[in-house]
Amino acid sequence: MESTDADLGADPGQSLLSTAGLEADAGAPPASGETDSVVHIPVPPKHLSPSSASVFRQCPQRWKFRYIDRLPDPPGEAALAGTFAHRVLEDLLSLEPQDRTMDRARALATEVWSDMQDDRDFRALELDPDGVRNFKWAAWRAIEGLWDLEDPKTVELIDTETEVSVEIGGVPFIGYIDRVESTADGLVISDYKSGRAPGRRFSSDRLEQVLLYAAAFAELQGTLPARARLLYLGQRIDEAEVTAENIGEVTERLADTWEELLRRSETGEFPPDPGPLCGWCAFVRHCPEGLAEVERRHQAGSLRPDAPALAEAV
Repeated sequence: MESTDADLGADPGQSLLSTAGLEADAGAPPASGETDSVVHIPVPPKHLSPSSASVFRQCPQRWKFRYIDRLPDPPGEAALAGTFAHRVLEDLLSLEPQDRTMDRARALATEVWSDMQDDRDFRALELDPDGVRNFKWAAWRAIEGLWDLEDPKTVELIDTETEVSVEIGGVPFIGYIDRVESTADGLVISDYKSGRAPGRRFSSDRLEQVLLYAAAFAELQGTLPARARLLYLGQRIDEAEVTAENIGEVTERLADTWEELLRRSETGEFPPDPGPLCGWCAFVRHCPEGLAEVERRHQAGSLRPDAPALAEAV
C-alpha cells in the first residue's frame, strides 16, 4: 500500500503513502511554529520507495522536511479511513474464497474498528460523534467499493501485503504490494486506492508505482508479472501490461531520482518547488515560499477551500 497521495487530478487528502519507504537518521523535530530551527543533517538515504520518490519529485524541500528533519506529518482523516479499508480488505482476501462476502467484510470492519479507535493518530483527529460516523461511512464505502470492481470470491490469491526489498536499476528499493494474484494470463500485481480516481490523462503516471512493484517482484521471484493494476475502490480499475519496455522506463526514472537525491544529500540543497500541492503540505508553516503560494492561490480563487494549509497562511 502506497500513496501517493496528494497528486494533481485526485483528492489530495486521500493520501495512502507509506513512510516505510525511506529511512535516514535525523535530529529531533523543531517545536511547532519554529521555522528557523530546521537544520539539515546530510545523511544519505538507505532506501527509496515509490512514495518517497514521488515526494522528492514534487518538492525536494518537502522530502527533506519529512525524511531528514523528521518533522511531524500525521495522517489526515481520509488517509486513516483508507488505512482502515486496506486492513479490512487484506483480512477479507486472506479468507477462503467462499467466505469473502460483504457480510463477512462488515464483521471484519467491526473487529478492525476496535483497534482503529484506540490508534494514536485517530485520536489526534479529535472527531465529534458526527465526525466519527462520517469516518466510518467513508471507510465502508471504500470497502464495499471492491464489489463494484470484482467478485472477491473469484480472486486466486497468492499473497497480500508482500514486502519487496531489493535493488532494481542500482537503487535500493522497498515497498509493500497490496495483492499478488494468479490469473489465466499470469501473475497480477494490484494496489488498492481509496481516494478519487485521477483524470485519465494522469493514469499512466499513477501506474508507475505498481510497475515498480512488478519490477521488484520479478527481481526477487524471477517471474515477470503479466499485469499491474490500480483498483480505485468503487470507481474503476487502471491497469497496464507488464513489459520489458515499461519496466525499463520506470526503473530508469527511479534511478535518475535516486542519483539526484544522493547529490542533494551531499550538498544539503533541497529547494522548494511551490505549486498547487502546497495547500496540502503538512510542512507549509516551515516554508515561506509555500505560505506565499497558498496565499497567492487563495487570493486568485484557485485553491480549494478545504486545503488544510489555508489555516496556516490566511
